[in-house]
Amino acid sequence: MNHDALEHIVPEEGTPRRKFLKNSLLLTVPALVGGALLPKVSMAATYVPPTRMRGLTRLNVRNYGALGNGTSDDTAAIQAAINALPSDGGTVYIPAGTYMIDAVKSIRLRSKMHLELDPAAVLKAIPNGAEKAYVVLASKCTDVEISGGQIIGERYGHLVTTGEWGHAIFIRGSQRVTIRDIRVADCYGDGISLGAAPVWQSAPIYSEDVAIANVVSTNNRRQALTIGRAKYVQVHDSEFSNSNGVKPETGIDIEPDMPDEGGIADRITIKNCVIRGNRTYGINIFKGARNITIRGCTIEENGSCGLVTVGCTGIYIAVNTVRRNSATGIFIQYDTTNCQISQNTFYDNYLRLGDVDRTAFSLYGWDKKVERDLLYRGEGIVDLRITTNYYR
Repeated sequence: MNHDALEHIVPEEGTPRRKFLKNSLLLTVPALVGGALLPKVSMAATYVPPTRMRGLTRLNVRNYGALGNGTSDDTAAIQAAINALPSDGGTVYIPAGTYMIDAVKSIRLRSKMHLELDPAAVLKAIPNGAEKAYVVLASKCTDVEISGGQIIGERYGHLVTTGEWGHAIFIRGSQRVTIRDIRVADCYGDGISLGAAPVWQSAPIYSEDVAIANVVSTNNRRQALTIGRAKYVQVHDSEFSNSNGVKPETGIDIEPDMPDEGGIADRITIKNCVIRGNRTYGINIFKGARNITIRGCTIEENGSCGLVTVGCTGIYIAVNTVRRNSATGIFIQYDTTNCQISQNTFYDNYLRLGDVDRTAFSLYGWDKKVERDLLYRGEGIVDLRITTNYYR
């Protein structure tokens, strides 16, 4: 993918977890602007992510030698607790403290388990020089849950200047996974990454049925969230912010590997999320992505466009607030098919050219007067349906 160099507007700091749901709910308040009443957004109750199947065993990592003192390497102790779970699985609990993790080795999850961090627990990556390193890795697992506390990467201590694959959480070829109520930050690569697991002389195993809820992913070097080869992904009530450091530098990048060889990201829902302050795009929907819903989100203050599509199909963008992005609010580009854009509210986009005052209005379809907010351009755009949207 060719990622153009783009200007950067320094964003505000990421919203703490206790605030971002409140910020999303502000979208429900009708606004009176220029004598016109903008629509009240109807939003569903807060999403409740699924609990995954597992046994009742509960193990405390302190009983396996983990210290949580911010200096000792606790990787082996936490792994020992995971390995000690019985065949029907259970919960591995991490009490309050700072646990230093060797991300080259990773905390490797197993099927039928919950990695439960105390709200005051932090998993912190030990600086490394590896091309690929993950604090928490779920590879070819089923029925996994990760919740609580924080995972902090080592972007400020990384021992080399190359690479972009230092993630907090990597879900690879796993099914029925829930990630909830957690903050991830300062990673050398992505905060959270979903993808497929390779299989020798066979088709790759996709990640499927993944739920992400009440998460903050901020100040990561590549992406806040990457959705690669994955199916049936639900992302709700979360913040993806301040990605900066190495391209693409987006909040959410829906971009499956090897799209020319059939790689897809399919049936992805992003709902009631805040995507802000990322150096390039807020959301990128790229080749091989299909059946994507973006609904009820705030997409703001990103260093280029708020949302971009290229070479994707089955896109539904509705009831979002898209504002104060440095370039176009929503930019539909070449080979995008079967795309509907409805009931979104736009203002102050293409801010790098200066702010524009205007009276609030609604518009069915498209007109050149809204090209700073909504634009389509390029060959192969088929079945683009722009219904009523709101501008102020």
